[in-house]
Amino acid sequence: MSQTVADLVRHAGVVLKAAGIEDAPREARSLVALALETQADRISVMARDAAPAAAMARLEALLERRTVARVPLTHLTGWRDFYRHRFEVSSAVLDPRSDTETLVEAALEQPFDHVLDLGTGSGCILLSLLAARPGAAGVGTDISPEALAVADRNARRLNLADRVMLLHSDWYEGVEGRFDLIVSNPPYIAVDEMAGLAPELSHEPRIALTDESDGLEAYRRLVPGAPAHLRPGGRLLVEIGHTQAADVTRLFETAGFREVAVMRDLEGRDRVVGGLMPAGPP
Repeated sequence: MSQTVADLVRHAGVVLKAAGIEDAPREARSLVALALETQADRISVMARDAAPAAAMARLEALLERRTVARVPLTHLTGWRDFYRHRFEVSSAVLDPRSDTETLVEAALEQPFDHVLDLGTGSGCILLSLLAARPGAAGVGTDISPEALAVADRNARRLNLADRVMLLHSDWYEGVEGRFDLIVSNPPYIAVDEMAGLAPELSHEPRIALTDESDGLEAYRRLVPGAPAHLRPGGRLLVEIGHTQAADVTRLFETAGFREVAVMRDLEGRDRVVGGLMPAGPP
């Protein structure tokens, strides 16, 4: 008796659950859709259809990569939905998480015309901001040429390339001019925490995860360097690890920022620190 699409979904769900994959039912539908070369929202409509043998073979290969090699689902599909858009992702960039949407929402609370995104990766933060502010332009920097290539493709697909400049840069190196807003989601995982991370994170660029130190090295460069690149009244917003608010807040205050505030994500964890430059020369 031939297997149906519904049979494939059930099989994938069992395999994924046995491997300890969170949200196995959702991932099962996504992987079956990928094997069938269709969209996940079509799976319920196709449930009683016979599953082609080629699709069954593709599904087994996908399940092995997901459960044995622990390749993230997003690397198998090639995309991640973030904020209001779909972004290309790969092993060259940090996989955007919903926690980072806290940074986007905080940035959009006030107007800006010119934004700098340090360590842009896939471009998800910068491009989300520019898509929401049609009159704004931005610069995205990254030390990785491969990440910049991903960001460029995302910018072109979202029709934002004419408002974006992508710069191969080590933080502020080579950045010119002043901005209304600087944002960053830097590597903030301490090196001694890396061993305890989920195995899927081994497929993401290590340089985007850890500073190989205490998790605060990036902030020690980003925060003191911001005043020279902000216009009077400009803002700096950075994502943080949930235990880092006090340390990063002190860096902001030492650098002369005012109205320094900590914003929490949807789970109530400290997630973003922001501050305002005084309306005068830094």
